[in-house]
Amino acid sequence: MQKIIKTVIVDDNTFLIKAIQEKLSFFDDIQIKFTALDGSDLLTKISNNHNIDVILMDIDMPILNGIEATEIIKNKYPHIKVIMLTVFDNDENIFNAIKAGADGYLLKEVEPKTLYEGIIDTLNGGAAMNPSIALKTLKLLRNPIDLDNKKEEEIIKLTTREVDVLEQLSKGLNYINIAENLFLSPATVRKHIENIYTKLQVHNKLEAVQKAKKNNLI
Repeated sequence: MQKIIKTVIVDDNTFLIKAIQEKLSFFDDIQIKFTALDGSDLLTKISNNHNIDVILMDIDMPILNGIEATEIIKNKYPHIKVIMLTVFDNDENIFNAIKAGADGYLLKEVEPKTLYEGIIDTLNGGAAMNPSIALKTLKLLRNPIDLDNKKEEEIIKLTTREVDVLEQLSKGLNYINIAENLFLSPATVRKHIENIYTKLQVHNKLEAVQKAKKNNLI
């Protein structure tokens, strides 16, 4: 008898949740137990149902992000495997995800078969990773990054998604328009903008756009 793999998808973008569900719909042994819109939502739902095999976890989410949620899940429910499923392949996210206890790290454009095989490999004690992520992980092991002693110019470095949001912001678009254009929730856009203001040490949209242009960030 085929073993059912009880799976949870965590992503703040319902469009992307549906896309992941469609990828997994090809495989009869995958059963989506529930989905969650952020780490906090996940922790609430999983407290009532932690008979789960694997969580596919987005990183960039409001309230409680995927890395924070992974650390809590691995401490409370160590039997559950967590695979990061994200658009971010930067060193800092990979490093922090592995440190938080992630069992795998795949990019969202992954093919259905590769995603499925990654889940199976991880449940069998392996670690699902895109080749590019595996290479970066090896480099990180050889030269660990010191997140506490970053240079000032690295601190104001924006993520690709933050740059996307800032570019939209510079066109005068509001949160709703930006959310629609980038397939994000308005809450996530708001969170990105808060992060941008913090990193650039500014207090409004005009200052953010001016400083970003001055530093060649957009």
